[in-house]
Amino acid sequence: MGRSVSYPPGSVVAFRLLDDSEDEDIDWAYECLVEEIIDATRAAFPSFQRFDGWRGREDRILLRNAFVDCGISTYCGLAAIWLAERDDAQYWEADFYMPRTARARHWLGQVSGRFIDLLGELRLVGRFSNGDAIFERSRSACAAGS
Repeated sequence: MGRSVSYPPGSVVAFRLLDDSEDEDIDWAYECLVEEIIDATRAAFPSFQRFDGWRGREDRILLRNAFVDCGISTYCGLAAIWLAERDDAQYWEADFYMPRTARARHWLGQVSGRFIDLLGELRLVGRFSNGDAIFERSRSACAAGS
């Protein structure tokens, strides 16, 4: 099976390319993208607060609210910017006393289109049988002249 960019199961995902021109430092491009994600997401969805954490070894959490983590995962110059229902002990303990899962899924459904329009440049079209992914430029990226 082919390798692709990681993101948490069931998440809403916006895909971007890291600028990998020869003059560009990839680490600097990554940090700039992280700051752009944090600033744009907090402006669009004020309930988010900065959070520094990981889901596994590949999915970095940048922001968190009561229901959802927002993060980034990268592989070979492709960035997956994602929103996923929280999956931490504090969230599940709070869910035990006052269920949050349905509200989290409802919130994700409400914001998914806006999130992808805000941060996505590429759209996942499909996958080959070996797992390699096929992308195309999103309409909003084409309209912006990207």
